[in-house]
Amino acid sequence: MDESGLISKAESYLAEIAQDKIDLDYIEDFDYFENLYFKLNDRLESLRKLKESMDSHGYKSPFRSLNRYGTGAVGETSLEELSENSRHNQLFRMKANAKKNVLGRVKSAINSHRIAIGNLNKYANIKCDACYKQYKIDEYNDLEGKCSCGSTNFSFKVNKDKTYRLEILPYLPLSGNYMVLMSEFTDWGRDAFKKVLNFLKQERRGVVKTIALVIKFKDSNGRWVHKNISLDSEYIENYEEEVRNRYGKDVRIEMLRFHRTKPAIIDDKYTRTALAIAYVKYSEDLVNQIKDSIFKKNISDFKRLNNYDNIIFKYNSLVPNFIEEHDQEGLEIWRQSEIEREFKNHGYLDSYGDIIRSLKRDLKNRENIEKNIFTNIPTALIKWDIFRYYLTTSYPNRKLDNGPFPNIRVDLDRQQRKVFQSSYSRTINTLNFETDLKIITIPDMDFILYEKFNFENLISNTHIKFYYPALGPALISLNSDLDIETLGNVFNVNDSKINKEINNINKVKQPKSEKSKAFLDLIRK
Repeated sequence: MDESGLISKAESYLAEIAQDKIDLDYIEDFDYFENLYFKLNDRLESLRKLKESMDSHGYKSPFRSLNRYGTGAVGETSLEELSENSRHNQLFRMKANAKKNVLGRVKSAINSHRIAIGNLNKYANIKCDACYKQYKIDEYNDLEGKCSCGSTNFSFKVNKDKTYRLEILPYLPLSGNYMVLMSEFTDWGRDAFKKVLNFLKQERRGVVKTIALVIKFKDSNGRWVHKNISLDSEYIENYEEEVRNRYGKDVRIEMLRFHRTKPAIIDDKYTRTALAIAYVKYSEDLVNQIKDSIFKKNISDFKRLNNYDNIIFKYNSLVPNFIEEHDQEGLEIWRQSEIEREFKNHGYLDSYGDIIRSLKRDLKNRENIEKNIFTNIPTALIKWDIFRYYLTTSYPNRKLDNGPFPNIRVDLDRQQRKVFQSSYSRTINTLNFETDLKIITIPDMDFILYEKFNFENLISNTHIKFYYPALGPALISLNSDLDIETLGNVFNVNDSKINKEINNINKVKQPKSEKSKAFLDLIRK
């Protein structure tokens, strides 16, 4: 397929995806859930094949071909040749931009589908009605409708104790339309988007990725030869020994450079962007449902404030016939004068032409609510979801399956945990009061994550089985004043299971019998 055909094919397929919206009203219906998952999974495979074709056609570096077309020395080139070269450069630049844009959209669509599939995987299990064996939806997909026991009857079981947020699925840029969705943000939504991205981009300390060396060694003819080589990070502790093994004991290292990388919490920009867009767009719709209730409690005259907004919107949308289209300055002057006239008629201005004090106070209160509550909602939600994900999953599980957060780090270092120090208690209290979302303020979230990762290291060589959805709230209970009943309600886990994991934690950390102490000492070594 030629380049133009590949671009057209990609754009056509993405447009087809854009027409098919996700409706969560029927998500608890087994058939609907199954069809949605398989549809998203099939699309993901098609998008990946599309990306592979683009990569093979050089879409990763589309501007490289422009280097082939130079203008040569000005004195040796005719004006006609200069014009022809300029036309060719412009044509190739347009094609290169088209390649870059469509590849970016395909990458965004791929990561958005991965996020959606990861959430659906966590949302429910498929249970065999005969032997009661449970499968994740991706495992069920491989069964082809038949359990290992031979039964073909299955039922649907929602996992209330897992981490997922299906509400964000309709807002993901599944068609790669991330630029369009970003342009639709409200004023506070744009600020919220930046906050979520900054949270997800939090980097850890530099980690050595490769080691670059310039070496000097004797070749088979006894001549000294210089060579540039690169070693993987696994040789950071013994790079000298590795170089001697490869090039002989007489080798000399003349230059050494460590190339470091600083991975973020979510280490892929398209995944970060898709998650940020989805959480912000979901939060904007959530705010539209609850903002009137919030404003009525904090603003002295809510009806007046709405009328104030309507007047501004009315005249900012009007273009009178007597003003020329190109006369932007005249249009703005007319709009401002009409708005001021309306404000005077409604008594919104004082004798000096300034907004009256009570209305100014309401405008300020609304601004503070948008800045200190609305803007923080997306970050508060994704921060809670990622915190819960780390607490309620095992290290091997996170290593094999990223779930609702593709490309997330398996664990976090101290630098990355810093973002969990900030508290959004006012935002969380508002959400608890105005919505049915289950989220609470937890003090010292960064320290609790530190305790979780430390505990995972402690039990890494054991075969002790823990119930991880209850292990998270158990660690919170041991490191905070929050009661087990509250934690059980928020994490959707029975109190008895949390108490059981508290006992398991204490047994590991503070063994009572000599046999247990000897066993733990042995595995720690």
